[in-house]
Amino acid sequence: MAVFVLTGAALADVTVRQGYEITGVSAGSEEQYQAVGAMRLAALATPAGVGRPPALTEGPATPQITIRYEEGFLDGLPAAKGDDDWECLANAIYHEARGETIRGQFAVAEVILNRTESPNYPTTVCRVVHQGGKKGCQFSFTCDGKSDRVSERTAWERAGKIARLALDGAPRLLTNGAIYFHTVRVRPRWMHRHDRTAAIGSHLFYR
Repeated sequence: MAVFVLTGAALADVTVRQGYEITGVSAGSEEQYQAVGAMRLAALATPAGVGRPPALTEGPATPQITIRYEEGFLDGLPAAKGDDDWECLANAIYHEARGETIRGQFAVAEVILNRTESPNYPTTVCRVVHQGGKKGCQFSFTCDGKSDRVSERTAWERAGKIARLALDGAPRLLTNGAIYFHTVRVRPRWMHRHDRTAAIGSHLFYR
């Protein structure tokens, strides 16, 4: 069984300590991803701004993996895979934020997952991403009429890894609970009705 301790702040890396009772499980492996998902406990939902969430278990012999918001960190992880929600999240990150920094792409993933936990939005990632209505789609790439074909393979692979980490419980410490975002190039009418929580790259975040 895996045991985790998560630390982090809004602009810092996130440290994940792991201890395995079984052998042969390496950092960044598929078993690691599965173990993270199995350990999504209340400590992962610690409100933003808290410097150190409560430890689940901690011991001197547990190795550490640090989630770094860097391309090199993602490139060192194995190829990610998953179910429909993973694919929907990866697609949203890729099409909405592949031009952003890694931190900015994680931030977009946070918004989508925050929406799944809001009573005002659907409860699954795919339904959030593809939600539409009379006022238009929530995410423009889903209904802009353009091809959703992946043309930048490296960006897609990184988006998939971010989606995998986010779904498996990476702490959401970047956007302070945001459920809305827009680029700095536009000024939607709703922006004045919500509190801005973060500015990351070309995106502004609100709740």
